[in-house]
Amino acid sequence: MTELQTIHEDPHLLVLDKPAGLLCVPGRSEDKQDCLSARAQRRWPDALVVHRLDMATSGLVLMARSPGMQRALGDAFAARQVHKRYEAIVDGLLPAGDDWSLIDAPLIADWPRRPLQKIDPSGKPSQTRWRVARALPERHASHLWLEPLTGRSHQLRVHLLSIGHPILGDALYGSEEVRQRAPRLLLHATALEFRHPADGRLLRLESPPPFA
Repeated sequence: MTELQTIHEDPHLLVLDKPAGLLCVPGRSEDKQDCLSARAQRRWPDALVVHRLDMATSGLVLMARSPGMQRALGDAFAARQVHKRYEAIVDGLLPAGDDWSLIDAPLIADWPRRPLQKIDPSGKPSQTRWRVARALPERHASHLWLEPLTGRSHQLRVHLLSIGHPILGDALYGSEEVRQRAPRLLLHATALEFRHPADGRLLRLESPPPFA
């Protein structure tokens, strides 16, 4: 079992670095009980989930250490007061630049193909800011910074697919060729920034992507 990587710990909250391939919360079947929250609670019995990452995504996960703190942090996420940044390696070459682009495309569950999501005008509003960090011509790929303005399931994966640049290693949304170009989904939650609900200080936690 991989040792938990603790990025921040105080009496009120935790920030952990989740490895790819680990669930955030238990699944329904017996073989899906190992997860980040269960591992955290063995060390911090008061640890409570605030938000989640996809199983295939690695990076920063925020947990509360009391029900009151869980509500406060959940409210901060709902009010978009938690700044999140991800990094990804995507298929195709994109020119690097200083400007951010916006993907504004509503998402809805693709019921016949659950758990997949799809873009649909009747879906929930979903927005992602993205910018090219660097081109990777030797891989015919690009390294992107991503900032989701909403928190829909699979949002980053579907939005990048919609502009023709699926994330390498994406077993759900990528073509066979895209899946084979990486041993895992190359998506990592690299930064969280928010005001600590207990004392108002600004916290910025970072974790460099393991694949950059």
